[in-house]
Amino acid sequence: MRNLNLQFADDALSKLDAFLKETKEARLFRRAQAVREVVKGTRMQAVSNRFDFTYSAVRKWVHRFGRQGTSGLFDRPRPGQPRKLARDLQHHLDRLVDQDPLEHGSIHSQWSCQELANVLRQQTGLQVGRETIRLALKKTP
Repeated sequence: MRNLNLQFADDALSKLDAFLKETKEARLFRRAQAVREVVKGTRMQAVSNRFDFTYSAVRKWVHRFGRQGTSGLFDRPRPGQPRKLARDLQHHLDRLVDQDPLEHGSIHSQWSCQELANVLRQQTGLQVGRETIRLALKKTP
């Protein structure tokens, strides 16, 4: 394994510590912990083994942190089809969930993701899948 010449700013550890206190997302927390260990001087291979990350993932996050700071630990936008549920459609779904399904012709007193998708299609004309509805509801606080 070749030696990587890594140099970090003097305040790198304090930035990572502050980031660790702020972040609530487990994935970002673990990435920051791994990068912090490398900044402290632990070899990347040891860090990847300890945190059960691939060596290339640790290397990528360490280099991104070196160039971009803690913002380099966030996921980059994924290529492909954009989000299916736009903000206004999300608000429509939120309002719909608060209504009684019986008012919309359902035979059940509780919504299912499929019924929500069907009613959204009837009201907006947009085809939204059951899984998209489930994920949207899961993200709703």
